[in-house]
This record gives sequence, C-alpha cells and structure tokens, in this order.
Amino acid sequence: MDEEISLKENKIKTRKLELNRNLNAFKGRLELLAVDLDSRETRFDRMEQLTIIGGTSAHDLKEAQLNAEIVIVTGGLGPTKDDITKHTLAEYFDSELKMNSEIEKHIEALFKKANYSFTKVNRQQALLPTKCTPIKNNYGSASGMWFEENHKVVISLPGVPNEMKGLMMDEVLPKIQQKYTLPFIIHKTVMTFGMGESVVAEKIEAWEDELPSFIKLAYLPSYGKVRLRLSAKGNNKSILEVALKSEIEKLYLLIGDIILGLEEADTIEAVIGKLLTEKKQTLATAESCTGGNIAAQITSVPGASAYFVGSVVSYTSAVKTQELKVSPELIKQHSVVSAAVAEAMAVGIQQKYKTDYAIATTGNAGPTADETDKTVGVVFIAIATPSGVKSKEYFFGKPRQKVIDRATSMAFEMLRKELVK
Repeated sequence: MDEEISLKENKIKTRKLELNRNLNAFKGRLELLAVDLDSRETRFDRMEQLTIIGGTSAHDLKEAQLNAEIVIVTGGLGPTKDDITKHTLAEYFDSELKMNSEIEKHIEALFKKANYSFTKVNRQQALLPTKCTPIKNNYGSASGMWFEENHKVVISLPGVPNEMKGLMMDEVLPKIQQKYTLPFIIHKTVMTFGMGESVVAEKIEAWEDELPSFIKLAYLPSYGKVRLRLSAKGNNKSILEVALKSEIEKLYLLIGDIILGLEEADTIEAVIGKLLTEKKQTLATAESCTGGNIAAQITSVPGASAYFVGSVVSYTSAVKTQELKVSPELIKQHSVVSAAVAEAMAVGIQQKYKTDYAIATTGNAGPTADETDKTVGVVFIAIATPSGVKSKEYFFGKPRQKVIDRATSMAFEMLRKELVK
C-alpha cells in the first residue's frame, strides 16, 4: 500500500517497503519523523528516499543509492573475519582504515567496566574509515558509521538488536531530524471495545469516505477490541491537530457507546478503575477458566488497590464450594460450566469480600471438555452489582489462550456497561 511521504520537502510515492526484523524496534519512531514504513523480514529493502540493507556489498550500496537519499546498513561490524561491512564501506568510499583513538579509549573503558580482557581483536574495532563520522556505541564495542557523499547519506549500524536500537534512537534519528526538513505527522488512536471490525467499519463508512486527504485511517483489530488509528500529515501542525480533533468528535457521535478513549490515555482496565474510583465503589473477581487473568490485568493499573479488593481462582468445584459457597447441588444440577454457577460465584465473591461489584467466569478453555457437557470454547460470565446479578453465555472457539483472552475482554466490557448505567 503506497503512502505519501516527504523528505527534504519533496513529496514522493513509496514503493512497498519491507523491513529487516530488527528495524521494527524503531519503526514507530521513523513514522513520527514522517518516514512511513511497512515491516516484513527481508534482507534488502528499498524505499524511494530511504533504503535499509541487512548486510551489504558494493553492488547493494550502489543500487540502493540510485533509489534513495538515505541508506541504512545493519550488521557485519563485529571483530571476526566474517564481519566485512566496515571493509566494504571503506573500499566503496575510497577511504583508508585508521585507528580512531577516541573510539579506542571508549571501547577499552567498556571492557574494563565489564571486567573483560581488552584483546588485540577487540582493539581492531576502533579501526574505522577516515571518511566516516563515528557513531559512539554505548551499548557494545561496534561503532556505528555515518558517511555523506554527493548529497547522499549511508549509515552503518551493528546488527545486535539492543545496540542497533540504542544507536538509532540516541544518535541516528535525532541527526536525521536535524539534517532534513520533515513534515509533521500526528497519530491519534481511538480505542473501541465490544464490536467487531466489520461492524465498526460499516457504521463509520460514510465518515471514513469524507476524511480529509491528509488524514489516513487504519483498522487495528484484536481480541474484543478495534483500534482506529488516525494519521495526519502536513506542514502545519496546528491545522493537523484541529482537523484530528474535529474528526474524532464526529467519530464519538457515531460510535461513542463503544469508544473507551484515546490509546495513549486509557485501557479498558484503566477506564473501569476510574469509574469505580469516581463512584467510590469496589470490585472482586472469582475466576475459573480465566485462571486469574482478569485480576492480573486489573492490578496492572497503578493505584488499583483503591478499588480492587481481591480474587479467588476457583479452578475446581471444591474451591467453588469451600471459598465461594456455591452449592454442590447447584453444580450437580446445572454442571460447573453454567449460568447458575457463574452467578453463584459472582455473588459468593461479592459477599466474601463485601464489594459493590464482582466478576465471575466459568467455562471450557480447552483443549478438552473435562467433566462437563459443554463444548470447548463455551464460557459463562457473570457480573454482580449492588442491585443484583446477571450472566451471559459466550462461545469463544479455540485455542485455549484465545478463549482466556476473549473471556477476559468480554468480562471487562460487561462490567463497564454496568458501571456507566
């Protein structure tokens, strides 16, 4: 999918760009600099103005520079004989290799700090092409290199992921931003919950068709939720911000009932936490098939202790009976995977911890149905409130983790709906 990009104020069309797996680490940051990238694992990747090569040869470099203003080379900077990138670049730029005393001292200090021997082989890593600007590596011994020739830039980075990411974030991206006049790009992601991608798309189709040309929409679905990412690009930041705000307001009018908020602001767990805090009410959970996953997500929110009292993972019938006071006769009559048992669990944990609200789950996550007559993927979720208890049956399919994740998401959605009544 081609998108408009701009480097040095020249708008161009990109060809489909595939990225080396390592480059995913700074993909989002490049996008913020108005360099739009698709990412797939490959060895040689090209864009009209930015080319990235995993490993390199003189032929690769020449071809890359014909099509790009910036070339990034990754890997091949280690101390062994098969690491040839530095020698290839020196030859390509007609540059001699010379010991860089500053880099040599830097590498020696890194080895001393780690209490490692600084050998002759390690010292050779300070041997750099004279025509490059060294990029000091604070994460390892292989220095990055920045070359400029005929208005083109070639950047060489180590292939070790954490070293490459560190150099890219600390040194390369800021330098690219200083060197080139780039447009602004602003991303806003609207979080929706409880509705499938196709249904959301149908509801907002007319709105999407009327979006300004400088705003692009991407659907990012996952279990129980769809993220709607709006990306605005242009030379006037204020115009972009106003336009995005206007479009998001229109979106609220269309699907406000399923919007949780903006991604950078709140997750559904955080939304539930805020609602409980505002109401000065409390929550507990009783989990069977979700195995504590709901409680784990609730407690991932800082300050959850203000409203979350605790949880019982009642994985067996015995624990349901002993800890939640679920009647053995009820289990025998309806089976452990049933609406009646889910509701009894919710009421049981609500009364045990004296909370205002409670969530309970019971179901078959698979791969086998164990001792129940329910199909794998069937889950009952119950919500106990100050005014009563209600439950609902769901079928989440397979595999096991999908069932757990979807049950967790749906439990949050059911609780949220009760809290906003």
